[in-house]
Amino acid sequence: MRFSLWHDWMSKMPFRATADVAPDSAPVVATPTPALTPVALAASPELGDIDLRAIWEALVRKRMWIIVPTALAFALSLFAVNMITPRYKSEARILIDGRENVFLRPNSERSEDRGSLDAEAVTSQVQLLLSRDLAREVIKANKLAELPEFDPVLRGISPLKTLLGLFGLGRDPFKMTPEERVLEAYYDRLTAFAVDKSRVMVIEFQSRDPELAARVTNSIADGYLVLQQAARQNQAKAASQWLLVEIESLRKKVADAEARVEEFRSKSNLFVGTNNTTLSNQQLGELNTQLNSARALKSDAESKSRLIREMLQSGKPIEASEVLNSELVRRLSEQRVTLRAQLAEQSSTLLGGHPRIKELKAQILDIDRQIREEASKISRSLENDARIASARADGLNGSLDQLKRQATSTNGQDVQLRAYEREAKAQRDLLESYLAKYREATTRENIDAVPADGRIISRAIVSNTPAFPKKLPTVLIATLAMLMLTGGYIATGELLRMTVPRPVAAVRAPMAPLRDTHPQMPAGIIEIERLVAMLRQGGDASRKVTVIGAHQDESVTLVALTLARLLSRSSKVVLVDLAMASPTLAAVSTDPASPGLTELMQGSASFSEIITKDRLSGVHIVGAGRETSQRQLLQLPRINLAIDALSRAYDFVVLDAGTATDLPASVIAAQAHAVIIPDPAITASARDVMKSQLLASGFIGVTILDTPLKAMDLGTPGERVAAA
Repeated sequence: MRFSLWHDWMSKMPFRATADVAPDSAPVVATPTPALTPVALAASPELGDIDLRAIWEALVRKRMWIIVPTALAFALSLFAVNMITPRYKSEARILIDGRENVFLRPNSERSEDRGSLDAEAVTSQVQLLLSRDLAREVIKANKLAELPEFDPVLRGISPLKTLLGLFGLGRDPFKMTPEERVLEAYYDRLTAFAVDKSRVMVIEFQSRDPELAARVTNSIADGYLVLQQAARQNQAKAASQWLLVEIESLRKKVADAEARVEEFRSKSNLFVGTNNTTLSNQQLGELNTQLNSARALKSDAESKSRLIREMLQSGKPIEASEVLNSELVRRLSEQRVTLRAQLAEQSSTLLGGHPRIKELKAQILDIDRQIREEASKISRSLENDARIASARADGLNGSLDQLKRQATSTNGQDVQLRAYEREAKAQRDLLESYLAKYREATTRENIDAVPADGRIISRAIVSNTPAFPKKLPTVLIATLAMLMLTGGYIATGELLRMTVPRPVAAVRAPMAPLRDTHPQMPAGIIEIERLVAMLRQGGDASRKVTVIGAHQDESVTLVALTLARLLSRSSKVVLVDLAMASPTLAAVSTDPASPGLTELMQGSASFSEIITKDRLSGVHIVGAGRETSQRQLLQLPRINLAIDALSRAYDFVVLDAGTATDLPASVIAAQAHAVIIPDPAITASARDVMKSQLLASGFIGVTILDTPLKAMDLGTPGERVAAA
């Protein structure tokens, strides 16, 4: 579509101030809401204020949209909780205390104190409660596979679940084994966890039958203890089996080590005597003892012999014990005593020359002589004993030296023998320790009452209070959720429709003839007010508005911006810049550097990135793009998808098309109402022709403005951007 012929028509035709509308609608005579004057604009409140009263009024006005869904949610939730089959929950508690009978511990560990369990150990025990082995035992013990509650195939599959299974949105029970179906239902009803900062585990199980729930819960607790005991017995059994194999191997090793010791001892003549010493060492000790005895005997005999000789030589009485203890000397001494007694008796009556006296004295002297001879003989005997002892000591010393030389030669062999003996002893000690452990493990394996790591401190009981569903909380939550959802939806819609706060005189003033109340209002704004009233009454046929001008200037953008702002008072409006880089839109946009439609067409930006906001109203703005060289992208068919998406999200879409000389008709004309800013010199006939051509090109309605809008009509230079 091209509008280049307008320039010639508009330059030749005189100005005619009329307002045309779509041929299928009557001429619009509207009493517009007065536009804002510069004085009113100066009194505008700050941006971002929320009118809570307007939100409350919207909630009250649309209260039926809140009450009806809320009541419906209440009724449906109440019906649902009463239709659902209730489940009853039972609970059991197990304390993990790591208890163990001290008499069943190994001997080496009976004096040790076992440490307390940590949090990780308790968590591991919780996983044991959830093990499949325990689940299978519980299912088998309570015959859960025979109950329709745990096997959905027994009670029949609902068509909905079958349909979901066909589309892959759910698991098809017929494709699962019976065990898988029962296990899935079992785990769906089982909950096991550890209580914080304690060693207590909680088991919870739900079922439609309260007695079954309690029975299964207790079965899980009992089965857990049985698994603990079985684990300990299996551990002892595995240990005994391993020890038995090791013992057999050690026995062979001990036998081989002892055989090597005896073989080496026999080869090296390192036989063991008494006191676990070798014969050579024992002989050395005995010879050394004998040598010491011989030397002591020699020294003693020599000393006694020398003492007796000295007594004999000095003439002193011989008082040596060896002489006195002699039997001959003892008899001679007795005779001497007797003779001296007779001599003393005879001397009392006889004189010294008497023969009897002489005889007695001679006998006494003879006895003394005999005693001295006997002492001399004893001395010689002692000398002979000393010589014998000396000879024996010399012999023993030679034998000892020989044994020493022999022991010196066998020291290396003795060291090797001791190494063999140590190895044999080590193997023997290890064998004995393994035998002791094997006996302990065998004993622990055969004990039936092995204590488990935990004990049940609270068994499950039958509960008559349903655990699911919680009727009152469910109904309250559903009702409150629907209340908040509907109320939030209405409040959110009202917030999205809100713009920034407007002056009270401009927004709240009742609609009245503008020329009577505000004679100073510019004619261009009055005309746009009438156009806004007509577009609001047009319904869906007027939701897309295309603003086109005869010349490429800011008047087209001013008209589009003013029209969008006036529409945004009670609607969601987006202004789309198709004229490329308008300075007016850049001045009012909250993000002038944001990407636009060209970046959207290239795929480098999304919708959320190209939509900005008007600083002084609730109008959303979509720019054409950052680079004017990419304008040809606005001619792509994909631009229609973007405009359609905006039309679905907003109540009104205002297109700033400029002169529309290079825009396709499918973009600006499809389901759109055209707003034309003609050349001031256009004639009435040219207007009719222009209107006919626009309708023929695809517009569903056409409005040709009579009075062009100027920037000065919008206020002082500092307030021009806030025209509406």
